[in-house]
Amino acid sequence: MSAALASVPDIVSEMDGFVRPEVVEGHPRWAATGSARIWREVLRRRLATQRLTGAELPTATDVVRLLGCVQSQEFAHGLWSLGMRTDGLTVADVRAEFDRGSLLRTHILRPTWHFVAAEDIRWIMQVTAPRVQKLNQTIYRQHGLDRASLDLGAAVISEELRGGRYRTRAELARALAERGLASEGIGLAYIVMNAELDSVICSGPMRGAQQTYALLDERAPRSADAAGDIAELARRFFLGHGPASIQDLARWSSLTISQCRDAVDAVKDGLDFVTVQGVELWFDAEAAKPGPSSAALLIPLYDELTLSYPVINFPQATGHPHRPGEDLFVGCVILAETNVGLWRRTLQGQKMIMEITLTPGVVATSRDAVEAAAADLAAFVGKELELTISG
Repeated sequence: MSAALASVPDIVSEMDGFVRPEVVEGHPRWAATGSARIWREVLRRRLATQRLTGAELPTATDVVRLLGCVQSQEFAHGLWSLGMRTDGLTVADVRAEFDRGSLLRTHILRPTWHFVAAEDIRWIMQVTAPRVQKLNQTIYRQHGLDRASLDLGAAVISEELRGGRYRTRAELARALAERGLASEGIGLAYIVMNAELDSVICSGPMRGAQQTYALLDERAPRSADAAGDIAELARRFFLGHGPASIQDLARWSSLTISQCRDAVDAVKDGLDFVTVQGVELWFDAEAAKPGPSSAALLIPLYDELTLSYPVINFPQATGHPHRPGEDLFVGCVILAETNVGLWRRTLQGQKMIMEITLTPGVVATSRDAVEAAAADLAAFVGKELELTISG
């Protein structure tokens, strides 16, 4: 066990009584208990591992390689997920990498979009696509998509894209309609997803504000492919997301718990772990060491930091503005390893209009940190910031 975590005792039952941080004099204050200490240490390690504190990465593609895959069904938020882990890149820089094809967007790991490095797409797809296809069977049956119609759809799409022709989803829909196949709604979405899962297609470059599709073999030459298997996927997950559990790996990858246990057994000699509430959390012992940070983080929707860990996550401070039971389609504000608020932004012309709502008491002492984080996001998108902070 690493020295940083070895000094903190294992916690078994005490985690059940974990108390949310309170805001005292404008700052989140964690309880002085063993459970709080180890919970906070785990969160600090994740921030450092994911390059949200400490050393940033030079390119967006490096971020994707580190994290393995990055969820990105909300494209603009996904770009910020990459940008905030890099050293000063703008949205134009990240989109340029995307347009060049060094990182791709496709349905992989789970039935939703992710960014993945071009050299990793085939082996990760080979490992996870059978499981995703199994998860999709109910939708296929509900919408009359048998194997013959899915194969025909993939063939029609392939024919439409062949020769370096990039097509939008609407253009693919017209080609499918001409062959009597589903061309709208869920049926269209799952015909296209099947072609992705079969490694026929992936993302093409942006066409203005519209995304396009391309043939995978034309977009990502096989000569550049990396090699990997389930064990390598597990290793990459813990190197980019640790400390994390086998259950976290299973949720992230869609693989079964049994598959994930076998994968961890194959790679555990190269990893370290700490036991929390009787659960082993695996991590890279050579990863960047964590430390306290006074910076505020504006975490976007579906970010790998908050999405990947259903159990030990960033606790909401007492008095958090998110009301229980309310849908949360906004980003969160992280300060002192605590979720202290919500943020949303709208782009209008040359302006980024941003609203941040914080836990009562935070504004008075942490406004500068929150304003700096908002300024970073405005600089990333290249817009003039119009900011409102309340709480």
